[in-house]
Amino acid sequence: MLKELVQKTRSYRRFDASFTIEKQTLVDLVDLARLTASGANLQPMKYCISYTKEKNDLIFSCLRWAGYLPDWPGPEEAEHPTGYIILLGDTTISKKFGVDPGITAQTILLGATEKGLGGCLFGSIDRKQLRNILDLPEEYEILNVIALGKPVENVIIDPVSPDGNIRYYRDENKNHHVPKRSLADVLIGE
Repeated sequence: MLKELVQKTRSYRRFDASFTIEKQTLVDLVDLARLTASGANLQPMKYCISYTKEKNDLIFSCLRWAGYLPDWPGPEEAEHPTGYIILLGDTTISKKFGVDPGITAQTILLGATEKGLGGCLFGSIDRKQLRNILDLPEEYEILNVIALGKPVENVIIDPVSPDGNIRYYRDENKNHHVPKRSLADVLIGE
């Protein structure tokens, strides 16, 4: 059921670094993403994949891991992701990418969950460093990075507290809590 898949598709930030993601798995996720809707059907999205430890380590160094957890620098080496998909916008096709990055990112993350994987979508990226690492031509705008792997953390959806605090947090057992607004809070006009 789609709702169950959506509920399982969380932002995971800790993975089993001993689990190998095969190149074909990443290619399959890109293939899934390319089938999604695209604004004006321009299809300006391009993708760069990574599945080797050497390249993954370089990409890892370009990411900012958890804004609401300022004392946490990111996962320790044994919990690094084992695959990445970098979402690129081809500026020779369009200068604006509208809804396309969101549609493709969510599709990739849902597909990853269906395959027993987890991921985290990044917008906080050292784009200059990443461009150099990947040797990307200037016509490809770096939009987002999706880190992927076999999750080793428990993500719990909680209701937003009465004070309205929506910040995610970790408890003493390293469970990752994500407050979500209720249906009554988001449904207007009923």
